[in-house]
Amino acid sequence: MAEERRVCYDSDLKIEAYQFQGLMQKFPNHFHDHYVVGFIESGKRHLSCKNRDYILVSGDMLLLNPRENHECEQVDERALDFRCLNIPEAVMESVMEEITGSRRLPEFSEPVAPQAEEALLLREVHEMIMEGSADFAKEEAFLFLIERVVGRYAQPTAGRPEAENAGVQRVRAFVDAHYAEPVSLDELAKAADMNKFVLLRAFTRERGITPYQYLLTVRINKAKELLERGAQPIEAAMSSGFTDQSHFTNAFKRFIGLTPGQYREIFREK
Repeated sequence: MAEERRVCYDSDLKIEAYQFQGLMQKFPNHFHDHYVVGFIESGKRHLSCKNRDYILVSGDMLLLNPRENHECEQVDERALDFRCLNIPEAVMESVMEEITGSRRLPEFSEPVAPQAEEALLLREVHEMIMEGSADFAKEEAFLFLIERVVGRYAQPTAGRPEAENAGVQRVRAFVDAHYAEPVSLDELAKAADMNKFVLLRAFTRERGITPYQYLLTVRINKAKELLERGAQPIEAAMSSGFTDQSHFTNAFKRFIGLTPGQYREIFREK
């Protein structure tokens, strides 16, 4: 089966719908600034998330929180068919207010929901988005989907213990502020007040991702925001800290599954 990648931005719900068919691509360790709610239509995928390994098969749902690092690849030679919704935190806040009366964001307890019956409702919402439906039935189905998924698989974020190492915290703050500039390991070690090797071990242990992978992911996510606003790929690359266009294009496709130009076109169509 030939590989097909379809992405649609729904301007009513303000979310993205992704559909991958015949996919064999491996996605490296990274994170998103949004929630991911998806399911496997066919194929078998190995997922590493929260320092645990999972095997996803047809009918399993994928539930990722914002900034939750993960990586995945095919288990065998069979290609993957996968659908998902990318839900920004601001949208999730509004939906939670509709459902619960509170804007408190949920946190999915586990990244995998085996053989979840909610996958059928997710498919329904996904198909309405892909078909360009403007009917209020789409919004209704989306609200019911989030109510069921959050009610069954999530908990409120408030009250979670936050025991992040102070040095690691300073490194993340430094990267978030200086991602568009050249960043060196020496600078990060100075910000953390650690030697370089201690920093690498501490950061990777606490975040599940290396400092460089964190920097690369922040840059990719910032580039996405610029492309969504209509920036040219070369402008998005330079403004998000990439000095080499080829490196930017390759990294973007490895993380997102689309080239920067393909991603930009999704939003131009709207």
